[in-house]
Amino acid sequence: MPSLVYTNVDDVPKIHAELKQSFQTGKTRDIAFRKEQLAQLAWLLKDNTERFAEALQADMHRPSIESDLLDVGASISEAVDAYNNVAKWAKTEKARWTLNFFTMRPAIRKEPKGIVLIIAPFNFPVLLLLGHLASALAAGNTVVLKPSELTTATSQLIAELVPKYLDPDVVRVVNGDIPVVTKLLELPWDHILYTGNARVAKIVCAAAAKHLTPVTTELGGKSPVIIDPRCDLKLAARRILWGKMSNAGQVCVAPDYVLVPREAQDALVDALVETYKSFYPEDPAKSESFSRIVTQAHTTRIKRIIDGTRGKVVVGGEVDVEERYVAPTIIRDVPLDDTTMEDEIFGPVLPIVPVADFDEAIAVINAHEHPLSLYVFTQDAALKEKVFAHTQSGGALANEVLVHVGATGLPFGGIGPSGSGSLTGKHGFDTFTHMRATLDSPWYVDLVMKGRYPPYTPEKVATIRSMLKVSMPPRPGAAPPKRWALWLVLALGGALSALLIRRVGSA
Repeated sequence: MPSLVYTNVDDVPKIHAELKQSFQTGKTRDIAFRKEQLAQLAWLLKDNTERFAEALQADMHRPSIESDLLDVGASISEAVDAYNNVAKWAKTEKARWTLNFFTMRPAIRKEPKGIVLIIAPFNFPVLLLLGHLASALAAGNTVVLKPSELTTATSQLIAELVPKYLDPDVVRVVNGDIPVVTKLLELPWDHILYTGNARVAKIVCAAAAKHLTPVTTELGGKSPVIIDPRCDLKLAARRILWGKMSNAGQVCVAPDYVLVPREAQDALVDALVETYKSFYPEDPAKSESFSRIVTQAHTTRIKRIIDGTRGKVVVGGEVDVEERYVAPTIIRDVPLDDTTMEDEIFGPVLPIVPVADFDEAIAVINAHEHPLSLYVFTQDAALKEKVFAHTQSGGALANEVLVHVGATGLPFGGIGPSGSGSLTGKHGFDTFTHMRATLDSPWYVDLVMKGRYPPYTPEKVATIRSMLKVSMPPRPGAAPPKRWALWLVLALGGALSALLIRRVGSA
């Protein structure tokens, strides 16, 4: 595995200053320039798909199809979507028409924020760095990319390729660990995007607060699954186990635990075990379709979770810390105070928690912090709506897992402890964009608004107050007003129409 070359800490402020100066030249405001950079980003990913797959294999033993589908391919889609739509997204938008302000031509300009810092995690080191870079470039910013130091091969490849494909006056890569990140966070940014865990997010947000820098966070949490016993359990098992075991469970929106009515637990477990055997007909440790945990320390953490469970391990449970291997593991009869239910697992361990009914399942979810995603398997529209209406999460899916992250047009983000802000597609563009309010007031506005200037005579005050009048809604508890005027207009309109029809008919 290649070693990762760290950026010199003393060079970090220089890189920041150079990108800030570059932004001030205005070169990134040009839509044609943005499209050129987005096209280059797309080709960076396309030309080097195999190299990225090899790097991700070296870092996490990840199957190439998972890298193509969930990491590199998704990043290409982000870059191409931004390339195709940036001109439309960046177009100045007229404000809605109002009587008082239409003459001033109110509009919203879509302007870049400035210099942006993107800090990516290890689990999807391409998508969560270069995928989000597409949004930042589309918005016209200059960008510092901070890859994860844990995925050394992938981060080194990114550091090699970015200056070959992208303008170094616009995008720079900074590699390193805590000292480098600390120096980055000391600097004033116009926006920071951090993806990772809540503990580090608090450090990032505290540092950003010193400069009043806005921060978008993509975090995680315990994303639950609720099972309706009447659903297709075999289909649910396939989708849940795929979502849980992809990238060895190191997915921020992976199903974290399953809530199922007690009477259906046996049937669900049988379906999961059957699916497990079809996914891994031989030893998963020898399978080319199963990833490894990113570090030995993370492997040890997951081992402690398995060792401490009071549930029954149905399949899996084996751990090899040295090889960073945790077997795909299913645990049934898990109590709510179990080790598997304390924090986000972020590994290939699936606890099955039996509950009395949907109401208890919803209560369990609401007893935890708001997750990044929530999943329910049911064909009952009323039950689905009940779950969606009585819970909170970043995203909510029925009869599916994970795929909303790549669904064009949907915002991706958390709520509360699972993150703040929205990303991907136009939502990502908007996150990195300053919506600048503009007006252009003509001279003749003063014919109406001259009353705003002192001295405030009774006549001026009366005029201004008449302009401030609004149509109030009915007072709560009061009888609704009789809309005689509306009915009169409708009646007159009807009478006039009838008269015109009669005349046309007699002509």
